[in-house]
Amino acid sequence: MSPPSFDIESQSGEKLPGITAQKQDVRHFKPEARFPAEYRTLSIHVDDGSSAAKGKQGEKRKVAVKELSTLDWHKISADDVLSRLSVSPKTGLEAAQVARNLKLHGKNLITPPKSNIGRKLLEWVLGGFGSLLLAASIVCFIAWKPLGNPDPQASNLALAVVLLLVLAVQAVFNAWQDFSTSRVMASIKGMLPSDVLVLRDSAHIKVEAKFLVPGDIITVTMGEKVPADLRLIDVSTDLQFDRSILTGESDAVSGRVEKTDDNFLETKNIVLQGTHCVSGSGVGVVIQTGDNTIFGTIAKLSSMEATRLTTLQRELLRFVAIIAAMATAVAVLIVILWAVWLRVDHPGYINVSGLLIDVVSVMVAFIPEGLPVAVTLSMAKVAHTLGQKKILCKSLSIVETLGSVNVLCSDKTGTLTQNVMHVENLAIYDTAYESNAFHAVVVKGETPVENNVAQVAAVGAICNSATFENSNLDEKKITGRSIVGNATDVAILRFSDSISSADITRHRWINVFRRNFNSKTKFMLQLSKLTPGTPIETEEDPVAPLAPWDNFTDDSFLLTVKGAPEVLLPYCTHTLNPQGGSPILLSGWEKDRIAAVQEKWSRQGQRVILLARRIVRDEYLSKAKDSQSEEYGEAVDEYMTGLIVVGIVGLMDPLKPDIKHTVRVCRDAGIRFMIVTGDHPTTALSIAGQAGIITDIHKVHRVTHLDVNPEGPPIVYDYEIPNYPLKSIIITGTDLLTLTAPQLHQLCQYEEIVFARTTPEQKLRIVNSFRSFGNCVAVTGDGVNDAPSLKAADCGIAMGNGSDVAKEAADLVLLGDFSSIITAIEYGRLVFDNLKKTVLYLLPAGSFSELMPILLNVLIGVPQMLSNIQMIIICVATDVLPALSLCLEPPEQGLLLRKPRNIQKDRLANTKLIFHAYAFLGLIESLCAMAMSFWYLQRKGFPFSSLALSYATPPGLTTDILSKAQSVYFFTLVLMQWGNLFATRGRKLGIFQHSPLLNLYTIPAAICALILGIFFSAVPWFQKIFGTRLVPAEYIFIPMTFGLALFFFDEIRKYFVRKYPKGFLARIAW
Repeated sequence: MSPPSFDIESQSGEKLPGITAQKQDVRHFKPEARFPAEYRTLSIHVDDGSSAAKGKQGEKRKVAVKELSTLDWHKISADDVLSRLSVSPKTGLEAAQVARNLKLHGKNLITPPKSNIGRKLLEWVLGGFGSLLLAASIVCFIAWKPLGNPDPQASNLALAVVLLLVLAVQAVFNAWQDFSTSRVMASIKGMLPSDVLVLRDSAHIKVEAKFLVPGDIITVTMGEKVPADLRLIDVSTDLQFDRSILTGESDAVSGRVEKTDDNFLETKNIVLQGTHCVSGSGVGVVIQTGDNTIFGTIAKLSSMEATRLTTLQRELLRFVAIIAAMATAVAVLIVILWAVWLRVDHPGYINVSGLLIDVVSVMVAFIPEGLPVAVTLSMAKVAHTLGQKKILCKSLSIVETLGSVNVLCSDKTGTLTQNVMHVENLAIYDTAYESNAFHAVVVKGETPVENNVAQVAAVGAICNSATFENSNLDEKKITGRSIVGNATDVAILRFSDSISSADITRHRWINVFRRNFNSKTKFMLQLSKLTPGTPIETEEDPVAPLAPWDNFTDDSFLLTVKGAPEVLLPYCTHTLNPQGGSPILLSGWEKDRIAAVQEKWSRQGQRVILLARRIVRDEYLSKAKDSQSEEYGEAVDEYMTGLIVVGIVGLMDPLKPDIKHTVRVCRDAGIRFMIVTGDHPTTALSIAGQAGIITDIHKVHRVTHLDVNPEGPPIVYDYEIPNYPLKSIIITGTDLLTLTAPQLHQLCQYEEIVFARTTPEQKLRIVNSFRSFGNCVAVTGDGVNDAPSLKAADCGIAMGNGSDVAKEAADLVLLGDFSSIITAIEYGRLVFDNLKKTVLYLLPAGSFSELMPILLNVLIGVPQMLSNIQMIIICVATDVLPALSLCLEPPEQGLLLRKPRNIQKDRLANTKLIFHAYAFLGLIESLCAMAMSFWYLQRKGFPFSSLALSYATPPGLTTDILSKAQSVYFFTLVLMQWGNLFATRGRKLGIFQHSPLLNLYTIPAAICALILGIFFSAVPWFQKIFGTRLVPAEYIFIPMTFGLALFFFDEIRKYFVRKYPKGFLARIAW
């Protein structure tokens, strides 16, 4: 035993007023003595459906519940329910009964709703560029017939058919992406833990929810989803359920044993499948499973799925809108020029059929038809990779949102720490005992000390919601017994059991009333009575945790509480005397000494819990029939005064081994990593220092450092600013309530922040505040109190071993280590980077260089140097494999060392990227291709001077010569795209920093592009239908040098971007 910090004087023989006083009438309550009722509940509302959708669902639900009028489970007593289901509340169902009921009722699974195939087909066909391609195909059919009569051109028909084929291919890939997303969702449902604590064959065991059968007796605790329709048979006073998933109502509904309404859906003794337990705990018997549940009935009529656009989906939609707008603008311009100028001055040059084909050509030229295929395959690859790394995404594109995150708010317990707590220290008053001295104190200690420790162990066992699995009083082997409950209760129960048998202690006391711990009240309360037949004294000592000075009688109650010291100390008037004897009266000085112990342990990163008790005698409490009523709970609250501090325990929850590395990588990536916890500020600060979230815990600002009226322009956080003034700060939930708008803005600009003693509502406010200042916020958590902020964040991340409520509200679920979030962030950034590269690769040849022949054909009257069919071949054949190889590019060096993407400014296709694609790459490619094709015509006797401004086909220019000239243009683009491919692989890094050997798909993809071009140009059938031709060898090798030159030009550009990061080229770099 370590010596006490202070010398104290024993105070024995003191009369303790109020501790055993009898209260005759508690119907006239004292508001000032009652613990605030508004802090007893937590309401979770994570529904994001529209009101219109809710209205339609509500109408369908009204039809569905008409069949429920015959149900009477809520009207009969709990004993009658158990009798009807042939189950004992003490033993549960037997194995034979389970097998029989499973065969009779089937598995506890809901048949998935039928999907709307017609609507999905329309989405697959018309999604993205599909509507433009369909319109272009229809126009080509019209240009073929009837506008092409009397001499319809087969090329127009071929173009129409090819466009339909391209549309069909895109639809197939859209369907595949939809199927992949559904498959990922199915894997999530299959991999997320869904075990239920069930009483079967006299033992509490964990069973998969799908194997529940009517008659099973299960335990429901805070944070769990209800797995079937239940009839409650035992509840805690604060048991509450969130029914918003069924009713849309955000207010939590309390649970009761007796009927409160004749309506099956309204009574509080029925708990419906799919709802969430948000407070308290209870025991219920399964009455309906699978499709027979209320949730299953509604699922037959309506789908509960809700959709929202991720940042990537919004970017793709924006890109489609930009391309469609540009294509429409150019097409309208061509129509205007034809109507006003060409039709008047050159009436025989372009007829109506030719005009329509020109409009289609513009559409085909602008649309990068290979982009949907590239996006789909890229997302499938990412989903496969993340799945292997135990990262489950509810949407394939949500991972890109995580790549944009610049603020990460993390819970502490279970996320940063291992959630495997153990009691590290014990203190009675200010006398502390280390963990390795507990047993020595009990075995060798003096009687007063031994009695004090026994009281702590008894209170820890009684005021505790954790339970032993397969608990058996005759079991002698204690070490290694599995305990079910939250980490704090498990640690305290294991400690209590190591001092004296927790089973025996619990057997001596009957639970009369319980209010479980929640993140608002920060304490647990239990009112108990001595089990009938249990003697008050055993071996001349009172039953623990009683003491001789308690004057306990058979009519007395034992009130035990445990929770945060700063919450409970104001309600305490005495503390146990470490030297034995009567308790010590608590004055401000004594409370400061207890607080000093708490502060010392908190600085070591321990969670400090205070245990207290008192004896209650009350006639109303003794005679009340319903101990679970709200009136009874209010009467118990009257006695939240005059408590005796039994002791305080320090719980240690060590950091996960990978946390320091994870925090360092996230901070290097420009992400502000913050703790948002309900723990004591000193404990939170200590953990933050150990994890590297706070650089120096001795130089941390407090709320007093936030200026009420700051002078000058507001500071905006930028991690690249050296010696940034707003470094570290710690704020409590109470502080947060006092902040003005300027102070809140200033707080959100700090680099290192710890939020302590926060409630779920305050955590939600923190998330919304950061988002309101333009941040992309990710939130990690595993508890029911994390659900609102997980839903509100741009990216909610739940732990695989977390509560069902948290996993349902989150966007990502980490089934492995927390360090896997680094992989998710890296792939999020990589996905966006590679899609930018893909778009940049597709635009020069697949858009700009295809548009130039059309514009020159209309404006200066030269023949169109690239046929419409060849445009499509480039987009859906020769460019696709290289584009896909870019989607498989590994991350460039420094990907996790640069600033996160600003979702408001850094677009997928921004001005810089389009300028680089058109004004640099596209211009060079189109000029080279034009030069090669016109050089070919000149060698055939048709110089450029004879073609320009002719607005007619020169005599002698046969279809075969023109087709070969178009094929020269085609092959020049295909080969110059080689240079574009290798140039686009790196945004700023050159070929020596980002070697092609890092992506073994690139070179084969480039070779396949040339092979496909030769295939479509050499096969006679394609030559006849598509008008393609093979070209002489010099028109293959010369464009290769053009591609090489393009690559070197871009290498020079990137060199100057790296050398002069603030220069002109760097400012316009994509």
